[in-house]
Amino acid sequence: MNNRERALAVLNYEKVDKLPLVHFGFWSQTLDKWAEEGHLTREEAAGWDDGNAVDRAITAKLGFDFNWYSCFHTKGSLRPTFEYKVLEILPDGAKKVVSGGGAIVIVKDGITSIPAVVDYLLKDRASWEELYLPRLQYSDERIDFKALEELKDDTGREIPKGIHCGSLFGKIRNWMGVEGISYLYADDEDLYDEIINTVAELQYKLLEKVLSTGAKFDFGHFWEDICFKNGPLVKPSVFYEKVGPHYRRFTKLLNSYGINIVSVDCDGLIDSLIPAWLENGVNTMFPIEVGTWDASIKPWREKYGRELRGVGGMDKKVFACEYAAIDAEIERLKPLVELGGYIPCPDHRMPPDAKWENVQYYCDRMRKIYG
Repeated sequence: MNNRERALAVLNYEKVDKLPLVHFGFWSQTLDKWAEEGHLTREEAAGWDDGNAVDRAITAKLGFDFNWYSCFHTKGSLRPTFEYKVLEILPDGAKKVVSGGGAIVIVKDGITSIPAVVDYLLKDRASWEELYLPRLQYSDERIDFKALEELKDDTGREIPKGIHCGSLFGKIRNWMGVEGISYLYADDEDLYDEIINTVAELQYKLLEKVLSTGAKFDFGHFWEDICFKNGPLVKPSVFYEKVGPHYRRFTKLLNSYGINIVSVDCDGLIDSLIPAWLENGVNTMFPIEVGTWDASIKPWREKYGRELRGVGGMDKKVFACEYAAIDAEIERLKPLVELGGYIPCPDHRMPPDAKWENVQYYCDRMRKIYG
């Protein structure tokens, strides 16, 4: 049994000889720090990307088996993106710029956190039709068909390969902001529907085309990031009504190709959006951020049963602590693993305070406990 088979078996409640050890990648600053400390080369730190050869090398050095975010991506968003353009230089040296998604943000040299957003290009029907709609049209150029050729024969595939299905709401939120997309629902519901439907239709066509080539995938994966520590950034009933049917269409297509594991990447307190996903075929929650709200698969399993799976839920903050904290976190995870249908994984990218030796210690302890 290889790690691909193990991961799919766990998520389908089947017995395995050992539990796969999974991670969700790294902040670039983390890799830079580890390179400075001599654990990685500068080339590895600069060349890392989810699922690539460098990622696999770092994964092996740390003791993990694979990165869950090993997915094939299409170009399912704005094409082309907006030109990075400096609009104004502020007195403190910060710059007001147009980002690739059309947000107006404040950036400052040397600061790598999420930039402050001060405005958006997408505001109404006029800006939608002029600036965004033309950038969301289907074309075969959005798909790397050469890369798909390598995925048609999955004989001997060692780790699961996902097909990234895009984002049905999160990207739109990024283009308009929480206030903008919320007001749009009240002020122009027809346009609200049109934007969601346009984004969904583009990504559905891409998924349909990719699957029709004969490339083989082990799971489907969505990205949203539409929650924060107190709950969702969209009214759950609206999400259920407007976005839920699109999820159902995607998951039916995936199921028709034998893909029964479908995960969604959404940070924050996601509890009130789970019904919209689960009832429409998205059955694996990821990365289950522990955060300040103590997210865990346990209460979800108690509420929704074995149809709900999970990857994540391991508190990455312990990588900055002593070994005792890592041991305690592993003990906390044991009853969750026993539930089945669940693979522990650090609950987001590993941050710069993560110590290399601590991550290795975690992997070593997990391997001793779970085979």
